Amino acid sequence: MLEHQLIQSTGFRNFGPVGAREGFAVRIRIPNYHGTRLSQLDGFDVTVDGEYFDHEVNSFGIRDEVYTIAEMREETTARWGLLEWGEILVRKPGGLAPGVHKIEVLARIRYSYFPPDMHIFPMREERFATICLA
Repeated sequence: MLEHQLIQSTGFRNFGPVGAREGFAVRIRIPNYHGTRLSQLDGFDVTVDGEYFDHEVNSFGIRDEVYTIAEMREETTARWGLLEWGEILVRKPGGLAPGVHKIEVLARIRYSYFPPDMHIFPMREERFATICLA
């Protein structure tokens, strides 16, 4: 079951081999009122403890597939369902230290029925979450 909030309370973790972490992941729900094609997403800005990670370099994972922003923009068939969670994958050598961190996410989503000059809508949320293992 997904929580109502954009940033989920579970799934905040480091990824990569122990001792050589490649970055961290933030679990999210779709920032929309219905499912959507991945090409309608324009990435996710992430800030952790004041350190900013741009949407152009963060990846997005869903159903064991990982997409770069360029791949999402070109994707024509993959969809993100309303009841599915996704992960923002942020490259940060060594990952994050164990402990409590302030996470901010700015989701950038397109609505195809709006004109191009009003095309990307930002949805922002923040919360505290804990990394249990380095």
